[in-house]
Amino acid sequence: TDSVCAYRMDAEFIFGGKLMSTTKKSNTKVLVECALLIAIATVLNVVCSFIPFLNLPFGGGFTICSMLPIVLAAYRNGTKWGLLTGFVYAVVQMLLGFKTVSAFFMPSSDSYMVLWKAICVCLIDYIIAYTVLGFGGIFRNKIKNPSASLCVGSIVALSLRYLAHIISGYIFFGTWAEWFFSQDGFALGAKILEKFSGQGLALLYSVIYNGLYMIPEIIITAIVALIIGRVPQITGKKSAE
Repeated sequence: TDSVCAYRMDAEFIFGGKLMSTTKKSNTKVLVECALLIAIATVLNVVCSFIPFLNLPFGGGFTICSMLPIVLAAYRNGTKWGLLTGFVYAVVQMLLGFKTVSAFFMPSSDSYMVLWKAICVCLIDYIIAYTVLGFGGIFRNKIKNPSASLCVGSIVALSLRYLAHIISGYIFFGTWAEWFFSQDGFALGAKILEKFSGQGLALLYSVIYNGLYMIPEIIITAIVALIIGRVPQITGKKSAE
């Protein structure tokens, strides 16, 4: 009996150790994969930042699918890894936009805000806005077709980011609304100023301004997701799965 118990303990130790080792290797592989996808997303973002017509004067810009790698990390590895990847990418974005971010805290800057507002802008426009991209994989097991599930996940994830920017713009940048709609070349600006004012105008401003880059981004990303979703090596999922 003692020998049998000893054998079982040895077996549990050996196979348990092997399982732990396999899990550790698996986590390491996922970590490396997520880091690589963050790097790809960052490169796409940086390249687009050097193309003037893709960037808006008061922040934000079209980045040609730079968020898709983050969505893909979530799709391939699950929401938990996706949110972690999105959070790290948010920190990277803050570092890349350090000049813009630091201006919120500098009294000598035109963008200066009181401390609590500056912190809230950083949380909403960066931490929350990019972390929510980690929800891009929530349809992996709900929609059988990989292309469709990745496409729908991309739309939802990027729409959540869009919503975060709308909230931030409405609360903290709504004072720019009247100036924005009164600019030359804005055909509907005068009519909008006639019909809207105050909080309503601020909300409309945030929806339109952030929509100028987020809506095209959502559409292009969804199309590309639909295309690459057909490649099992990219999604990590076969159509019959």
